[in-house]
Amino acid sequence: MAEKNINIIIVDDHEIFRNGLKMVLNRLKYVNILAEASNGKEFLELLPNHHPDIVLMDIEMPVMNGIEASDKAMKEYPGLKIIALTMFNDDEYIQSMIDAGVKGFLIKNIKKDILDRALQEVNNGGNYYSQELMQFFTRRLTKEDDKSKEEELNITKREKEILQLMAEGMNNKEIADSLFVSERTIIGHKSNLLAKTGCKNTIGLLAYAIKNKLVEI
Repeated sequence: MAEKNINIIIVDDHEIFRNGLKMVLNRLKYVNILAEASNGKEFLELLPNHHPDIVLMDIEMPVMNGIEASDKAMKEYPGLKIIALTMFNDDEYIQSMIDAGVKGFLIKNIKKDILDRALQEVNNGGNYYSQELMQFFTRRLTKEDDKSKEEELNITKREKEILQLMAEGMNNKEIADSLFVSERTIIGHKSNLLAKTGCKNTIGLLAYAIKNKLVEI
């Protein structure tokens, strides 16, 4: 369990979904729901008066969608942690959310244990993505004529091992334990990989690795 409350804002245009999500969140005793909004414009208006640790952001909404809202919010508050809420048919928007700098993706039919892990990972500075989103990565990002960037970018054997374990859904601690190294070492390798690939965050790095066939899935 988290040592302190995680303050959350929910942004989704469906009241029934918001109410259901609040019920699940209230079962996580460390969560404090600060506010909720039905679209991106409402969210941006209430954001200056609140200090969320994490924002749960729907992608498709009227007035202002989650992509525009996330982009504007991240530019104003670079340290903001946003987890995108998505449906399986939101594939075309996922890359835009990655580019906006969100920290995670959750499929909307979320279960308590998955939500728990996602909040903990992101709150502790990591990233989280639903394993179902591998379908997006393979379908949208992988092309038959792409060639591996391993040699071109001078990706080391250890870095490739880390990318593979990331693709299998492991967090920093799990990767460190698997490779018998410290968590700080894994963070260092990820920083090097971000620099080599030009990716903004871990989610973008994973997408890049899959697109360029640096991992097997």
